[in-house]
Amino acid sequence: MKSLISLLTVGCATGVALLGCASDPNRIGVTNPNHPGPAAGRAVGAGAGVVAGNVAGGVVGVGEGFAVGASAPFNNTRRVVRTWRTETTSDGRVIQVPVDTVVDQYGRPISNTPANPPASK
Repeated sequence: MKSLISLLTVGCATGVALLGCASDPNRIGVTNPNHPGPAAGRAVGAGAGVVAGNVAGGVVGVGEGFAVGASAPFNNTRRVVRTWRTETTSDGRVIQVPVDTVVDQYGRPISNTPANPPASK
């Protein structure tokens, strides 16, 4: 029984080595692709490759989604939005004064306090 299993294993390995090694579709391998056996084998191999590739892609996608979801609470992306306010000086001149507001990644103000509060008069 052990010798039969060993013989089948060696036979399958030899068959795979001789019949399935043509990786370039333009290059003619050992088998004739016009016969039904090799054509079916290539179709099954391509289908298995697609399934395995999609499974691997799905696993990677789940891992990436988990990483993005786990890091979302720690996202502290902040930007400063500058607006301009018109003020009149004590000598009557009209000037533009910048007002910087700190916002989160969605553009919402983090606090109502501007980044550079106006100077007290």
